[in-house]
This record gives sequence, C-alpha cells and structure tokens, in this order.
Amino acid sequence: MNKSGLNPADFEGTVDGKEVKLYVLTNKNGAEATIINYGAKIVSLLVPDRDGKLVDVVLGHKSLNDYLNSEEPTYGAVCGRVANRIAKGKFTLEGKEYQLAINNGPNSLHGGIKGFQAVVWDAKQEDENKLVLTYLSKDGEEGYPGNLKVRIIYHLNKYNQLKVKYEAETDQTTIVNLTNHSYFNLSGEGDPSVLDHRLTMYAGHYLPTDSTAIPYGQPDKVAGTPFDFTTEHTIGERIDAEHQQITFGKGYDHCYVLDKFEKDEQSLAVKCISPKTGIIMEIYTSEPGVQIYTANWLPGKQEGKNGHYYPERSAVCFETQHFPDSINQPSYPSIVLKPGELFVSYTDFCFSAE
Repeated sequence: MNKSGLNPADFEGTVDGKEVKLYVLTNKNGAEATIINYGAKIVSLLVPDRDGKLVDVVLGHKSLNDYLNSEEPTYGAVCGRVANRIAKGKFTLEGKEYQLAINNGPNSLHGGIKGFQAVVWDAKQEDENKLVLTYLSKDGEEGYPGNLKVRIIYHLNKYNQLKVKYEAETDQTTIVNLTNHSYFNLSGEGDPSVLDHRLTMYAGHYLPTDSTAIPYGQPDKVAGTPFDFTTEHTIGERIDAEHQQITFGKGYDHCYVLDKFEKDEQSLAVKCISPKTGIIMEIYTSEPGVQIYTANWLPGKQEGKNGHYYPERSAVCFETQHFPDSINQPSYPSIVLKPGELFVSYTDFCFSAE
C-alpha cells in the first residue's frame, strides 16, 4: 500500500494483450503521485495542506476494473491524438479530407472512440520521482494519418511540482493536440463541490462556442462577463449567471486564450486555491490555451476512491492545450505536425499552501 491507500494489486491486469500496473512517484517532502499506464492516468496526487497534512487532490478510481468501466473515462488521462473537439469530425490535410468517429453530439472528442485515454502505454520508471510513458499510435488509428510516436514524462520534483512533458513525432503529416484531463478538488477528492475555490486565470480572452461546444472563431474579451477571472473570483460566484455561453456549457466548459509575451513561452496560466485546505495550485504551460471545465456533467453514480462519489461540480479541470477545432480554424495556432518536426509541450502543476 502507498500513502493514498490504493492497493497496487488492484491495478494489475492485461488490456489489449499489454500489462497494466500502478506506478508510484514520491519526493523528499512526502508528496506522492500514483499513475497507471492505462490511459497514462494520474490516479492520485497527494500534496500537503496548510497544516502539512497530505490531501489527495484528484478524482479517480480504486482499481483497473473501475477505470475500464468508468462513468468518466477521462479521469486523470492523457487525451489525444487530438484533445477537445473537432467539428463534425472532419478536417482536410494536404488536400485530403479525413472523417473521424463522431462521439460527442455531432463532433469528435478527445481522439475518438478509443483515444489515448483508453490505450496501454509502455512505462519505464527511471527513479522514485520520474515516469516515462511511450505509445505508438499507428497510421489510420481512429482515422488519423501517420505513425505517431508519443512520449510523456511525469516528474514529481522536490518543490511539490508535478511536471508533465509531452513529445511527439510522425512519419507523415498529421495533427496533434495533447492534454491531461485531471479532475481537481483542492479540498480533497470526495469533497462535494469546488464552487468555493478561488480562481485566477491569466487570460484576457476566451473562445465563445455554439451549443455543441465548437468555437465560433475569434476570441472575445472576458471583461464584463462571467468568464472574467483576471482578478480573483470564486468558481461558483457566477457559474449560474444568465449568459448564453454559461447556458450552453451548463457552467464553464470553455477554452481561454492565455496572455503570452512570446509564442510557446511557459507562463503562469491558472492559480486556484481551496479555502478549506489552503492548498494553492499554480499551472504553468507552454500551450496557448487552457480549457476550464467545471465537471458540469459528472453523474456521481459510480464509487470512486475511499468510498466517495463525485457529483457534478465536485471538481474542476484545467486542460492545457491548443484551441478546440484548431485544424478547421486557420487563425488559430496550428496543430499540424510534419515529418522531421518534434512536437514538445510542457505543463507544470505547482502546489503550495497558505
């Protein structure tokens, strides 16, 4: 058993002929992350609160079987080959049109029917605080072109930062947009709500969407709207405001355009604080956007860890990424990857307490 109370034996098994197991990362401060190589999922993440007590700040399951039958298959997962949505599952690349599976209303979401969150990654734990995961997404998998080699490094350092590095390369032109889809509750997984969390977003613009969560195109200013977190507000303060975009998402489910001085600059994107534990999470990323999702659709019917259930709005996701439907929006930062190029992306989840 580890500090999270999870039993590694409960995560052992075979999926698609490949071995699955639970990996444990620790640091000198006693922080701990557990990760399963099915879906490259962060299962638990324990960080100290204001009193030094370790708190598990991510939602998840207590066994591999629960993940295989989850009501929310993206808990803690890496989503790809293209995270978020592609309108009508269609895109054109070098003159050829591609049709992906439709799995979210009229659109394709998080890589399709069997995206990266549902495959087994090869894993190598380099030391007590670093895990390297690799996966070869073959040409034609889920309708995407090119053999795509993907590498993810999870590193829990001595500063209580969980650093995530993504790399990818291809043998033919393709599209890539990777993110981690952890569901955070800084009061501890099992706490019923994140509406009291204090949030600052370092973004003056966001992308309004249609009713199917596809952006219209040009960003809008957050000023004067319920989407303005340029100064600190609680998540719940305006989550039920009478605003078309709030109605479409049943809360927040939108991509923010991060304020960047330089392209690919790794900058502060998010600061979120639980008043109950004093835990502060700051997220730095090289990505141009971050999707905030306030778990508006969680069913809350399946038992998670420690006998807890996770109802709607019991977590918040901060999915660092390129923008939704980027391949169909020429004005958005490109997600095209060509042979000979290396896709590299960084996101750091940094924890402290007040």
